[in-house]
Amino acid sequence: MDFSLQHTDSGSRARAGLITTDHGTIETPIFMPVGTAATVKAVHQHELSRDIQAQICLGNTYHLYLRPGLDVLREAGGIHGFNGWKGPVLTDSGGFQVYSLAHRRKIKEEGVTFQSHIDGSKHFFSPENVMDIQRVIGADIIMAFDECTPYPCEYAYAKKSLGLTHRWLQRCIEQFDNTQPLYGYSQTLFPIVQGSTYKDLRVESAETIASFDREGNAIGGLSVGEPAEEMYAMTEIVTDILPKHRPRYLMGVGTPENLLEGIQRGIDMFDCVLPTRNARHGLLYTSEGIINIRNQKWQRDFSPIDANNTVPTSSAHSKAYLRHLFISNEILGMQIATLQNLGFFLWLVKEARKHILAGDYMTWKNEMVKKVGVRL
Repeated sequence: MDFSLQHTDSGSRARAGLITTDHGTIETPIFMPVGTAATVKAVHQHELSRDIQAQICLGNTYHLYLRPGLDVLREAGGIHGFNGWKGPVLTDSGGFQVYSLAHRRKIKEEGVTFQSHIDGSKHFFSPENVMDIQRVIGADIIMAFDECTPYPCEYAYAKKSLGLTHRWLQRCIEQFDNTQPLYGYSQTLFPIVQGSTYKDLRVESAETIASFDREGNAIGGLSVGEPAEEMYAMTEIVTDILPKHRPRYLMGVGTPENLLEGIQRGIDMFDCVLPTRNARHGLLYTSEGIINIRNQKWQRDFSPIDANNTVPTSSAHSKAYLRHLFISNEILGMQIATLQNLGFFLWLVKEARKHILAGDYMTWKNEMVKKVGVRL
Protein backbone atom coordinates (compact mmCIF):
# COMPACT_ATOMS: atom_id res chain seq x y z
CA MET A 1 0.00 0.00 0.00
CA ASP A 2 1.12 3.53 -0.72
CA PHE A 3 -0.16 6.87 0.60
CA SER A 4 0.55 10.22 -0.99
CA LEU A 5 -0.48 13.43 0.76
CA GLN A 6 -1.69 15.89 -1.87
CA HIS A 7 -2.76 18.92 0.10
CA THR A 8 -3.34 20.15 3.66
CA ASP A 9 -5.91 22.85 4.34
CA SER A 10 -4.37 26.15 5.39
CA GLY A 11 -6.90 26.78 8.17
CA SER A 12 -7.01 23.30 9.73
CA ARG A 13 -5.39 19.86 9.71
CA ALA A 14 -7.77 18.62 6.98
CA ARG A 15 -5.90 16.63 4.33
CA ALA A 16 -6.49 15.31 0.84
CA GLY A 17 -4.52 12.27 -0.24
CA LEU A 18 -4.42 9.06 -2.26
CA ILE A 19 -4.15 5.51 -0.92
CA THR A 20 -3.02 3.02 -3.55
CA THR A 21 -3.76 -0.68 -3.08
CA ASP A 22 -3.59 -3.65 -5.42
CA HIS A 23 -7.39 -3.46 -5.77
CA GLY A 24 -7.54 0.23 -6.61
CA THR A 25 -6.86 3.79 -5.52
CA ILE A 26 -8.78 5.51 -2.72
CA GLU A 27 -9.21 9.28 -2.60
CA THR A 28 -9.10 10.61 0.95
CA PRO A 29 -10.82 11.66 3.10
CA ILE A 30 -13.01 8.60 2.61
CA PHE A 31 -15.95 6.88 4.27
CA MET A 32 -16.05 3.07 4.14
CA PRO A 33 -19.43 1.33 3.98
CA VAL A 34 -19.60 -1.47 6.54
CA GLY A 35 -20.12 -4.95 5.13
CA THR A 36 -19.73 -6.88 8.38
CA ALA A 37 -20.58 -10.34 7.01
CA ALA A 38 -19.20 -9.86 3.47
CA THR A 39 -22.17 -7.74 2.43
CA VAL A 40 -23.31 -4.17 2.91
CA LYS A 41 -26.88 -4.79 4.04
CA ALA A 42 -29.58 -4.15 1.38
CA VAL A 43 -27.10 -3.11 -1.33
CA HIS A 44 -25.76 -4.95 -4.40
CA GLN A 45 -22.03 -4.83 -5.12
CA HIS A 46 -22.61 -3.07 -8.45
CA GLU A 47 -24.69 -0.40 -6.69
CA LEU A 48 -21.82 0.26 -4.30
CA SER A 49 -19.36 0.84 -7.13
CA ARG A 50 -21.61 2.29 -9.84
CA ASP A 51 -24.36 4.23 -8.08
CA ILE A 52 -22.73 5.63 -4.96
CA GLN A 53 -19.09 5.17 -6.02
CA ALA A 54 -17.78 3.52 -2.87
CA GLN A 55 -14.01 3.15 -3.08
CA ILE A 56 -13.38 0.71 -0.23
CA CYS A 57 -15.61 -1.49 1.96
CA LEU A 58 -15.16 -2.95 5.42
CA GLY A 59 -15.58 -6.51 6.67
CA ASN A 60 -15.25 -8.00 10.13
CA THR A 61 -12.89 -10.78 11.16
CA TYR A 62 -15.04 -12.06 14.03
CA HIS A 63 -18.18 -12.45 11.94
CA LEU A 64 -16.45 -13.82 8.83
CA TYR A 65 -14.47 -16.30 10.93
CA LEU A 66 -17.71 -17.68 12.37
CA ARG A 67 -19.72 -17.51 9.15
CA PRO A 68 -19.10 -18.52 6.36
CA GLY A 69 -15.86 -19.73 7.96
CA LEU A 70 -12.23 -19.83 6.86
CA ASP A 71 -12.47 -22.98 4.75
CA VAL A 72 -15.14 -21.43 2.54
CA LEU A 73 -13.26 -18.13 2.21
CA ARG A 74 -9.99 -19.86 1.36
CA GLU A 75 -11.68 -22.02 -1.27
CA ALA A 76 -13.30 -18.94 -2.80
CA GLY A 77 -9.94 -17.19 -3.09
CA GLY A 78 -10.59 -14.73 -0.28
CA ILE A 79 -13.31 -12.20 0.30
CA HIS A 80 -13.04 -10.66 -3.17
CA GLY A 81 -13.64 -14.00 -4.82
CA PHE A 82 -16.41 -14.81 -2.37
CA ASN A 83 -18.58 -11.70 -2.64
CA GLY A 84 -17.59 -10.27 -6.00
CA TRP A 85 -16.53 -6.85 -4.72
CA LYS A 86 -13.61 -5.74 -6.90
CA GLY A 87 -12.36 -2.79 -4.86
CA PRO A 88 -10.19 -2.59 -1.75
CA VAL A 89 -11.37 -4.17 1.51
CA LEU A 90 -10.43 -3.41 5.12
CA THR A 91 -11.07 -5.86 7.95
CA ASP A 92 -11.50 -5.01 11.62
CA SER A 93 -9.60 -7.54 13.73
CA GLY A 94 -12.47 -8.46 16.02
CA GLY A 95 -11.22 -6.39 18.95
CA PHE A 96 -14.41 -4.36 19.07
CA GLN A 97 -16.56 -7.50 19.00
CA VAL A 98 -14.53 -8.83 21.92
CA TYR A 99 -15.37 -5.57 23.73
CA SER A 100 -19.05 -5.89 22.92
CA LEU A 101 -19.19 -9.54 24.04
CA ALA A 102 -18.22 -8.74 27.63
CA HIS A 103 -20.46 -11.45 29.08
CA ARG A 104 -19.15 -14.05 26.61
CA ARG A 105 -15.38 -13.62 26.74
CA LYS A 106 -12.29 -13.92 28.93
CA ILE A 107 -9.18 -11.86 28.27
CA LYS A 108 -5.70 -13.15 29.12
CA GLU A 109 -2.18 -12.28 28.04
CA GLU A 110 -2.26 -15.13 25.49
CA GLY A 111 -5.47 -13.88 23.87
CA VAL A 112 -9.23 -14.00 24.24
CA THR A 113 -11.53 -16.97 24.74
CA PHE A 114 -15.07 -16.18 23.69
CA GLN A 115 -18.40 -17.78 22.92
CA SER A 116 -20.03 -17.47 19.52
CA HIS A 117 -23.15 -15.33 19.52
CA ILE A 118 -24.58 -17.80 16.97
CA ASP A 119 -24.42 -21.13 18.81
CA GLY A 120 -22.46 -20.57 22.02
CA SER A 121 -19.44 -22.56 20.81
CA LYS A 122 -16.08 -21.59 22.32
CA HIS A 123 -13.27 -20.02 20.29
CA PHE A 124 -9.87 -18.44 20.89
CA PHE A 125 -8.36 -15.33 19.28
CA SER A 126 -4.69 -14.47 19.75
CA PRO A 127 -2.64 -11.78 18.01
CA GLU A 128 -1.02 -14.49 15.91
CA ASN A 129 -4.11 -16.35 14.75
CA VAL A 130 -6.00 -13.11 14.09
CA MET A 131 -3.23 -12.22 11.63
CA ASP A 132 -3.55 -15.67 10.05
CA ILE A 133 -7.35 -15.36 9.89
CA GLN A 134 -7.10 -11.99 8.16
CA ARG A 135 -4.60 -13.47 5.70
CA VAL A 136 -7.26 -16.04 4.80
CA ILE A 137 -10.02 -13.44 4.53
CA GLY A 138 -7.74 -11.54 2.18
CA ALA A 139 -8.46 -7.89 2.95
CA ASP A 140 -6.10 -5.27 1.52
CA ILE A 141 -5.84 -3.51 4.90
CA ILE A 142 -5.99 -5.51 8.13
CA MET A 143 -6.13 -4.38 11.75
CA ALA A 144 -3.96 -5.33 14.70
CA PHE A 145 -5.70 -7.26 17.48
CA ASP A 146 -6.40 -4.91 20.38
CA GLU A 147 -8.62 -4.49 23.41
CA CYS A 148 -11.24 -1.77 23.11
CA THR A 149 -11.98 -0.35 26.56
CA PRO A 150 -15.53 0.71 27.50
CA TYR A 151 -16.67 4.20 28.45
CA PRO A 152 -16.50 5.22 31.19
CA CYS A 153 -13.33 3.36 32.08
CA GLU A 154 -11.25 3.66 35.24
CA TYR A 155 -7.72 4.94 34.66
CA ALA A 156 -6.03 1.87 36.13
CA TYR A 157 -7.94 -0.47 33.82
CA ALA A 158 -7.31 1.75 30.77
CA LYS A 159 -3.58 1.79 31.50
CA LYS A 160 -3.40 -1.98 32.01
CA SER A 161 -5.40 -2.56 28.83
CA LEU A 162 -3.14 -0.23 26.89
CA GLY A 163 -0.07 -2.23 27.88
CA LEU A 164 -1.79 -5.40 26.70
CA THR A 165 -2.76 -3.81 23.37
CA HIS A 166 0.84 -2.70 22.78
CA ARG A 167 2.24 -6.15 23.63
CA TRP A 168 -0.33 -7.74 21.36
CA LEU A 169 0.67 -5.31 18.60
CA GLN A 170 4.29 -6.48 18.79
CA ARG A 171 3.09 -10.07 18.37
CA CYS A 172 0.79 -9.08 15.49
CA ILE A 173 3.64 -7.39 13.66
CA GLU A 174 5.97 -10.35 14.13
CA GLN A 175 3.36 -12.79 12.84
CA PHE A 176 2.36 -10.53 9.94
CA ASP A 177 5.95 -9.91 8.86
CA ASN A 178 6.76 -13.63 9.02
CA THR A 179 3.85 -14.69 6.82
CA GLN A 180 2.82 -14.01 3.23
CA PRO A 181 -0.43 -13.02 1.48
CA LEU A 182 -2.32 -16.00 0.08
CA TYR A 183 -3.93 -14.69 -3.09
CA GLY A 184 -1.27 -12.88 -5.09
CA TYR A 185 -1.82 -9.31 -3.86
CA SER A 186 -0.31 -7.38 -0.98
CA GLN A 187 -1.81 -6.73 2.45
CA THR A 188 -1.07 -3.95 4.92
CA LEU A 189 -1.28 -3.97 8.73
CA PHE A 190 -2.55 -0.95 10.68
CA PRO A 191 -1.78 -0.67 14.42
CA ILE A 192 -4.51 0.85 16.64
CA VAL A 193 -4.11 3.68 19.14
CA GLN A 194 -6.01 3.14 22.40
CA GLY A 195 -6.03 4.86 25.80
CA SER A 196 -9.69 5.66 26.52
CA THR A 197 -10.23 9.39 27.16
CA TYR A 198 -7.04 9.91 29.17
CA LYS A 199 -4.65 12.36 27.52
CA ASP A 200 -1.44 10.84 28.86
CA LEU A 201 -2.47 7.33 27.76
CA ARG A 202 -3.46 8.55 24.30
CA VAL A 203 -0.10 10.33 23.98
CA GLU A 204 1.76 7.21 25.13
CA SER A 205 -0.16 5.00 22.72
CA ALA A 206 0.19 7.35 19.75
CA GLU A 207 3.94 7.61 20.34
CA THR A 208 4.25 3.83 20.61
CA ILE A 209 2.23 3.23 17.45
CA ALA A 210 4.16 5.92 15.54
CA SER A 211 7.46 4.27 16.50
CA PHE A 212 6.56 1.16 14.48
CA ASP A 213 6.22 3.28 11.29
CA ARG A 214 3.68 1.01 9.60
CA GLU A 215 1.98 2.01 6.34
CA GLY A 216 -1.06 3.40 8.15
CA ASN A 217 -2.47 3.87 11.64
CA ALA A 218 -5.89 3.58 13.26
CA ILE A 219 -7.47 5.27 16.27
CA GLY A 220 -9.75 3.00 18.27
CA GLY A 221 -11.70 3.13 21.51
CA LEU A 222 -13.68 6.24 20.61
CA SER A 223 -17.34 6.60 19.66
CA VAL A 224 -18.16 4.14 22.45
CA GLY A 225 -20.39 6.47 24.44
CA GLU A 226 -18.12 9.36 25.38
CA PRO A 227 -19.25 12.96 24.69
CA ALA A 228 -18.40 14.15 21.19
CA GLU A 229 -16.11 16.87 22.53
CA GLU A 230 -13.98 14.26 24.31
CA MET A 231 -13.74 12.26 21.09
CA TYR A 232 -12.60 15.35 19.20
CA ALA A 233 -10.07 16.24 21.91
CA MET A 234 -8.55 12.75 21.90
CA THR A 235 -8.46 12.72 18.09
CA GLU A 236 -6.62 16.03 18.02
CA ILE A 237 -4.04 14.83 20.55
CA VAL A 238 -3.38 11.66 18.55
CA THR A 239 -3.21 13.22 15.07
CA ASP A 240 -0.65 15.70 16.42
CA ILE A 241 1.65 12.73 17.09
CA LEU A 242 0.94 10.16 14.35
CA PRO A 243 3.16 10.59 11.28
CA LYS A 244 1.76 12.95 8.66
CA HIS A 245 2.93 10.79 5.77
CA ARG A 246 0.71 7.86 6.82
CA PRO A 247 -3.11 7.62 6.55
CA ARG A 248 -5.11 7.90 9.78
CA TYR A 249 -8.27 5.88 10.32
CA LEU A 250 -10.79 6.84 13.03
CA MET A 251 -12.63 3.60 13.71
CA GLY A 252 -16.41 3.38 14.08
CA VAL A 253 -17.12 7.07 13.43
CA GLY A 254 -19.75 8.33 12.94
CA THR A 255 -22.40 10.97 12.23
CA PRO A 256 -22.02 13.51 9.41
CA GLU A 257 -20.92 16.08 12.02
CA ASN A 258 -18.35 13.59 13.39
CA LEU A 259 -16.90 13.12 9.91
CA LEU A 260 -16.58 16.86 9.30
CA GLU A 261 -14.98 17.44 12.71
CA GLY A 262 -12.67 14.45 12.29
CA ILE A 263 -11.52 15.64 8.87
CA GLN A 264 -10.76 19.04 10.37
CA ARG A 265 -8.48 17.29 12.86
CA GLY A 266 -6.52 15.34 10.26
CA ILE A 267 -8.45 12.06 9.88
CA ASP A 268 -8.37 10.38 6.45
CA MET A 269 -10.59 7.30 6.85
CA PHE A 270 -13.90 6.57 8.59
CA ASP A 271 -16.39 3.71 8.92
CA CYS A 272 -19.67 3.35 10.77
CA VAL A 273 -22.85 1.24 10.66
CA LEU A 274 -24.95 4.35 11.32
CA PRO A 275 -25.99 5.16 7.73
CA THR A 276 -27.03 1.59 6.91
CA ARG A 277 -28.60 0.74 10.27
CA ASN A 278 -30.59 3.97 10.46
CA ALA A 279 -31.68 3.60 6.83
CA ARG A 280 -33.42 0.34 7.65
CA HIS A 281 -35.48 2.22 10.26
CA GLY A 282 -36.39 5.04 7.88
CA LEU A 283 -33.93 7.67 9.12
CA LEU A 284 -32.40 9.50 6.15
CA TYR A 285 -29.35 11.75 5.92
CA THR A 286 -29.52 14.56 3.36
CA SER A 287 -27.62 17.72 2.55
CA GLU A 288 -30.33 19.77 4.28
CA GLY A 289 -30.66 17.63 7.42
CA ILE A 290 -32.15 14.43 8.82
CA ILE A 291 -35.53 13.01 7.79
CA ASN A 292 -37.69 10.41 9.52
CA ILE A 293 -39.41 9.22 6.38
CA ARG A 294 -42.14 7.44 8.36
CA ASN A 295 -43.55 10.76 9.58
CA GLN A 296 -46.92 11.69 8.11
CA LYS A 297 -45.62 15.08 7.01
CA TRP A 298 -43.96 13.35 4.01
CA GLN A 299 -47.12 11.54 2.85
CA ARG A 300 -47.81 14.05 0.05
CA ASP A 301 -44.33 15.46 -0.42
CA PHE A 302 -43.45 14.61 -4.02
CA SER A 303 -40.12 16.43 -3.98
CA PRO A 304 -36.85 14.46 -4.34
CA ILE A 305 -35.45 12.74 -1.25
CA ASP A 306 -32.57 15.22 -1.22
CA ALA A 307 -33.22 18.61 -2.79
CA ASN A 308 -29.57 18.83 -3.88
CA ASN A 309 -29.64 15.41 -5.60
CA THR A 310 -26.51 14.24 -3.83
CA VAL A 311 -26.97 10.65 -5.08
CA PRO A 312 -28.97 9.03 -7.92
CA THR A 313 -31.73 7.85 -5.57
CA SER A 314 -32.24 11.47 -4.46
CA SER A 315 -33.72 12.45 -7.80
CA ALA A 316 -35.20 9.09 -8.83
CA HIS A 317 -37.67 8.80 -5.94
CA SER A 318 -39.86 11.20 -3.96
CA LYS A 319 -40.24 11.40 -0.21
CA ALA A 320 -43.90 10.39 -0.57
CA TYR A 321 -43.01 7.24 -2.49
CA LEU A 322 -40.28 6.24 -0.07
CA ARG A 323 -42.61 6.80 2.89
CA HIS A 324 -45.20 4.60 1.19
CA LEU A 325 -42.65 1.80 0.85
CA PHE A 326 -41.75 1.94 4.56
CA ILE A 327 -45.34 2.13 5.74
CA SER A 328 -46.13 -0.85 3.47
CA ASN A 329 -43.10 -2.80 4.75
CA GLU A 330 -41.72 -3.12 1.24
CA ILE A 331 -38.09 -4.26 1.17
CA LEU A 332 -37.31 -1.79 -1.61
CA GLY A 333 -37.76 1.03 0.90
CA MET A 334 -34.78 -0.17 2.94
CA GLN A 335 -32.69 -0.51 -0.20
CA ILE A 336 -33.45 3.01 -1.45
CA ALA A 337 -32.87 4.49 2.02
CA THR A 338 -29.56 2.65 2.39
CA LEU A 339 -28.33 3.92 -0.96
CA GLN A 340 -29.40 7.43 0.01
CA ASN A 341 -27.54 7.37 3.31
CA LEU A 342 -24.36 5.76 2.04
CA GLY A 343 -24.44 7.96 -1.03
CA PHE A 344 -24.79 11.04 1.14
CA PHE A 345 -21.87 10.07 3.40
CA LEU A 346 -19.70 9.46 0.35
CA TRP A 347 -20.88 12.72 -1.23
CA LEU A 348 -19.99 14.53 2.00
CA VAL A 349 -16.37 13.32 2.12
CA LYS A 350 -15.99 13.94 -1.62
CA GLU A 351 -17.17 17.53 -1.15
CA ALA A 352 -14.81 17.86 1.82
CA ARG A 353 -11.95 16.76 -0.40
CA LYS A 354 -12.88 19.37 -3.03
CA HIS A 355 -12.84 22.13 -0.45
CA ILE A 356 -9.56 20.95 1.06
CA LEU A 357 -7.98 21.12 -2.37
CA ALA A 358 -9.58 24.52 -2.98
CA GLY A 359 -8.27 25.82 0.36
CA ASP A 360 -11.61 26.78 1.91
CA TYR A 361 -12.47 23.72 3.95
CA MET A 362 -13.25 25.49 7.22
CA THR A 363 -15.63 27.98 5.61
CA TRP A 364 -17.55 25.18 3.91
CA LYS A 365 -17.41 22.87 6.94
CA ASN A 366 -18.82 25.47 9.32
CA GLU A 367 -21.84 25.92 7.04
CA MET A 368 -22.37 22.18 6.53
CA VAL A 369 -22.26 21.39 10.26
CA LYS A 370 -25.21 23.73 10.76
CA LYS A 371 -27.25 21.75 8.23
CA VAL A 372 -26.45 18.06 8.54
CA GLY A 373 -27.65 17.60 12.11
CA VAL A 374 -30.95 19.44 11.72
CA ARG A 375 -34.13 17.35 12.05
CA LEU A 376 -36.43 18.22 9.14
